[in-house]
Amino acid sequence: MPKVLRHTLLSVRDLLVTAGPFLLLALALLALAYWALDPTPPRRVVLATGPDQGAYAEFGQRYVEHLKRFGVTVELRKTQGSAENLRLLREEDSGVDFAFVQGGAGRLHEPTEEAIEGLLTLGSLFYEPVWLFYREAVAQEKLQQPSVTGLTQLKGWRINIGAPGSGITNLMLRLFDTNGLDAGDLTVSRLEQTPAVMAFLAGEIDALVFVSAPESPMVQMLLQTPGVKLLDFAQAEAYSRRLPAVAPVTLPRGVIDLAKDLPPADVRLVAPTAMLVAREDAHPALQQLFVQAARTIHGQPGWFARKDEFPSTRNTVLPVSKEAQRYYESGPPFLQRYMPFWVANLVDRMWVVLVSLIAILIPLSRVVPPLYELRIRSRIFRWYGRLRQIEENLTDAQADRAALLKELDELDAKVERIAVPLSHADELYALRSHIELVRKKLGALAG
Repeated sequence: MPKVLRHTLLSVRDLLVTAGPFLLLALALLALAYWALDPTPPRRVVLATGPDQGAYAEFGQRYVEHLKRFGVTVELRKTQGSAENLRLLREEDSGVDFAFVQGGAGRLHEPTEEAIEGLLTLGSLFYEPVWLFYREAVAQEKLQQPSVTGLTQLKGWRINIGAPGSGITNLMLRLFDTNGLDAGDLTVSRLEQTPAVMAFLAGEIDALVFVSAPESPMVQMLLQTPGVKLLDFAQAEAYSRRLPAVAPVTLPRGVIDLAKDLPPADVRLVAPTAMLVAREDAHPALQQLFVQAARTIHGQPGWFARKDEFPSTRNTVLPVSKEAQRYYESGPPFLQRYMPFWVANLVDRMWVVLVSLIAILIPLSRVVPPLYELRIRSRIFRWYGRLRQIEENLTDAQADRAALLKELDELDAKVERIAVPLSHADELYALRSHIELVRKKLGALAG
């Protein structure tokens, strides 16, 4: 190996050995901070949606596509609706991290500590109007008029109020209660959405209820089906005062089909607000990603909302996630605007720790150069002890000067093989000159 290369490698080795403990300490502290902060989110997450052909299922697919761009796989969990979603979020072993939940589902209209424990909302997403469809022929037969003007007129009707586990059931029971209706006044069925629509179109039930965004394929289809009418909640404002979980909204005339003028008049509806709910222990970075996805997916104007009206923190009955609040106040994190998500997230969540580590390690790093200096110089100075011993033996009259000369030659040969950086070559040459000085002294004594 060429001497220059050998000297360079030795210098690097000495530097690594000297700085090794310092580097190991820095890596250990960094690893400990990484473990404690857990800055990297999981790449797989479970989102509870709702029944097939519903708005939750449709929006769930959009979240899958959006988060796929960030390397996050969203697994959709089909459910019966909001009530089941809430139950899954509360169960430790369900595996569900996020879910769509309707305002008024379960006990969220009257939140208790038990109802909201361990849950956070990322914001309200869209209005979910109560779509009560009925067959015009049944209204004509029972009421002698083509339209139903209030819930009290449904007494004696066969009506489907949603499958067990859906959010609409609890809300409809409250709406019936405010109108003085009880279970005995109606023939209530609890079919899932698709079977309920088939039974409705086949004439087996007189009316059915959805709580869904207008993007739902079932809603779109029924709105354009001849002989099917949508109940106009003339007292929508009063309902919103009696039930804080709902808000009055209006389906504008012609919004379904301008050419066919559908609907032919404004339709007043009551609408709870859908929320995106997360488990409290869901990774903060994933919460941030879901809020950003919600802005992209739900921020466009629709039938009931203006542009950028959603997502928002209005009409939420759960504590708002800190990550969601941070997004609503200042937008996406600064670094994510210029860097890939994974890098920006790592820096964003580790920078405080990194600054702290630097503040600790900079003073400690000052000991590395002196230690390196000491290590290199000790390679030279440790031979001075042997050289002094040889020199002291010169004055001994009984000393074997030939043996001392041989020992001095061996010392010179070993020193000649010492490799040191050029910055310390002067000390090496000083040692060799001192060896030569002792050799001359030995020669003078021998002569």
